[in-house]
Amino acid sequence: MQENTIHNVIMEGRRKISVSGVQDMECFDDGRVVIYTSMGVMEIKGINFHMNKLSLDTGEVIVEGDIDSVAYEEAKAPQKNKGGFFSKLLG
Repeated sequence: MQENTIHNVIMEGRRKISVSGVQDMECFDDGRVVIYTSMGVMEIKGINFHMNKLSLDTGEVIVEGDIDSVAYEEAKAPQKNKGGFFSKLLG
């Protein structure tokens, strides 16, 4: 993900959310939106969603509906090679 793209979120009264820095959209339905932003994967949950704007060229999304939650997927740290039983025993 490009981290130099400006990412902003503006929510108006839990009825409208505008997001910039959008790179792609994974899912959009009546109650869930999953978008890839320059700051990570964002999930918006609620009901009665409709898309007012989607422009991947400008990186903007505007969704209206009853917004219940907005969350970012936690970035997963790369796992170190833990090795097997003998490497733990000898290490």
